Amino acid sequence: MTSSPFDAVLCDFDGVIRHFDQSELAVLERGAGLPEGSTYAAAFAPEVAQPLILGRLTKHRWADLIADSLTARTDAATARGLASAFTTTPVHADAVVVALLREVRLRCPLVLVTNGTPWTDQGLADLGLTDLAHHVVNSAVFGSAKPEPAIYHHASALAGAAPDRCLFIDDSPKNVTAATALGMTGHHYTTPDGLRTALAPLLTA
Repeated sequence: MTSSPFDAVLCDFDGVIRHFDQSELAVLERGAGLPEGSTYAAAFAPEVAQPLILGRLTKHRWADLIADSLTARTDAATARGLASAFTTTPVHADAVVVALLREVRLRCPLVLVTNGTPWTDQGLADLGLTDLAHHVVNSAVFGSAKPEPAIYHHASALAGAAPDRCLFIDDSPKNVTAATALGMTGHHYTTPDGLRTALAPLLTA
């Protein structure tokens, strides 16, 4: 048995574990004469996304801001319908990723590090994942968001591991780059198979 190069795994939530099915939303956007992705762009425009991930918006207020943005391109009722559809998009957890992370949890501390919302804990509960990680660092609760260094340091401290002994997993290249700048080993998530390869040194140690 070889020793592991990692003492902890820090993992993103959305885009790695949780995924959103926006196929029905795309149908509504086409019906409104809008390009697919228009609602997403409104929902995560910088002036909306930053207060959202820092915990300063309720879901209702978020929907209002999305609808307000879309009314410049469609009628108010349609804009409201798109905002509602976006904020209630069906979600699922990737079963392969969850299984890999549950195995990781048996080997070392696992911390979810998410640019989340005030209702992220409910999202974990809805997916039956409240016991997946040892800790959850949610930007909306912590008050600092990736790629700011503070949230990475907080997560590694909770894990009880030095940054250079942490594997950081995220679907955003800029967030991975920020982690590696702090000395962490970074993995840009694209597929479960790629994740399995990144975790192999830990799972086979």
